[in-house]
Amino acid sequence: MATTAHSPGTRVEFRNLTKVFGSGDSAVTALDDITLTVEPGEILGVIGYSGAGKSTLVRMINGLDTPTSGQLLLDGTDVVGMPEKKIRSLRRNIGMIFQQFNLFTSRTAAGNIAYPLKLAGMGKSERARRVAELLDFVGLSDRGDNYPEQLSGGQKQRVGIARALATNPSLLLADEATSALDPETTQDVLGLLRKVNAELGITIVVITHEMDVVRSIADKVAVMENGRVVEFGGVYDVFSQPKTPVAARFVATTLRNTPDVIEADELLAGAGRLFTVNLTEDSGFFSACATARLAGVSINIVHGGITTLKHHSFGKVTVRLTGDDTAIQAFYDQLSTTTDVEEIIR
Repeated sequence: MATTAHSPGTRVEFRNLTKVFGSGDSAVTALDDITLTVEPGEILGVIGYSGAGKSTLVRMINGLDTPTSGQLLLDGTDVVGMPEKKIRSLRRNIGMIFQQFNLFTSRTAAGNIAYPLKLAGMGKSERARRVAELLDFVGLSDRGDNYPEQLSGGQKQRVGIARALATNPSLLLADEATSALDPETTQDVLGLLRKVNAELGITIVVITHEMDVVRSIADKVAVMENGRVVEFGGVYDVFSQPKTPVAARFVATTLRNTPDVIEADELLAGAGRLFTVNLTEDSGFFSACATARLAGVSINIVHGGITTLKHHSFGKVTVRLTGDDTAIQAFYDQLSTTTDVEEIIR
């Protein structure tokens, strides 16, 4: 792929974008005043539960649907209301990766990758060279003559990625691209997408309902609920300090560092008081522990986990404090001034 020149990734801007299906009492707002920007070369993870509006957002970007109001700018050009002929031209600069691969079963891996090149009018010898280059890039040089039924799910998705890259796009859209894959294969495919971003500079928008996918690949994350972006920011910021209940639920599914109801009941059967502490690199947890220990309080970590993301460490720990209740309360009062801390009670 090093022999192919690539322009910087596309800048994507949503400005007060709204999409309403139907009218009157039956109207459904699928996208509600979306405003956010994906910078060139960034990977944005868009996450939300079913019906949150994620796939509708993708259809806005690739021009398969039009908004009811608002603007969608690609590299500064508003594509809303653009004539279909120009939209088709823009789509050539957008690669698409699908959940169910969408490969032609009657074509080999090489034939699937060559298809958009043939539509673009590329000559036969140049197509063959480009297909070989792409197969090598996605690690399938020996699979070009295989049909989809002869490939594993991960290999099919690699073919899908190669096909999406065929026309040298500067923007790549991945709509639930790993949800049909097992966890190990998912990580392989995400690794390939990271390679695409790092080596080719392509902007990538990943639509998913799996926070692990966002954690593994994204620079920024947009959390959607009921057609709105309820939280948007750097992945570390959202993971370490989610500001909305829906974002907190997604984070909890991947970090699993807070006791569930059954675990909390078991922990509450013991002596002392229990606190769950949000740990970040500027947390006041350790200084509060030192003060409490000087007052004779015993502190034991009974649950939790620490993770590293974007070169920063964060997590949550649940601690059991036993000893003088006044000193324990002082621990809580001191810690709560600098750190998110919650007591677990019945």
